[in-house]
Amino acid sequence: MPIYTKRGDKGSSRQMDGKFISKSAPQILAVGALDEAQSWLGLVIADLTPACAELRPDLIHVQHKLYYLQADISIDDRSTIEEVEVTHMEKEIDRMMNALPPIRAFILPGGGHTGAQLQYARTLARRAERACVVFHDERPDRVNAVGLKYINRLSDYLFAMARYANHLDGVEEVLSKK
Repeated sequence: MPIYTKRGDKGSSRQMDGKFISKSAPQILAVGALDEAQSWLGLVIADLTPACAELRPDLIHVQHKLYYLQADISIDDRSTIEEVEVTHMEKEIDRMMNALPPIRAFILPGGGHTGAQLQYARTLARRAERACVVFHDERPDRVNAVGLKYINRLSDYLFAMARYANHLDGVEEVLSKK
């Protein structure tokens, strides 16, 4: 059985309710941006350095949550992201940041292999957040306050994780000012 349906050949996408909307609609852009971030995290997981292997379960957990957030955006009356997920990320951010030297200046995205990939994941999470906000403005019932809080906190989480990964890999971060 082929994986292609040809239904989207004219620029529309079929929704869970059977209706078609433009592939340029805010809903499709939000789901696509979340998919992009989730896919990049798959690459991060596949490329984790040995010193950063401990990050794998947490990154897979985030991938699952991004999948659920995509479903929440796509299906009426569905909201699976809970406040406990935001609280968990905040605790993990604090744990990782407490293991690192304090930031005294802005740092350039990069560092070691895992840290650099996580910094890029952070930017994709920010893009997904912007797309979710646009869709929330149109359909606040599909991206609720907790969903917005989760996707906002995710970029902070990935920033902390990138710094933590550089620490685990023994890579010094580069300050933005020389």
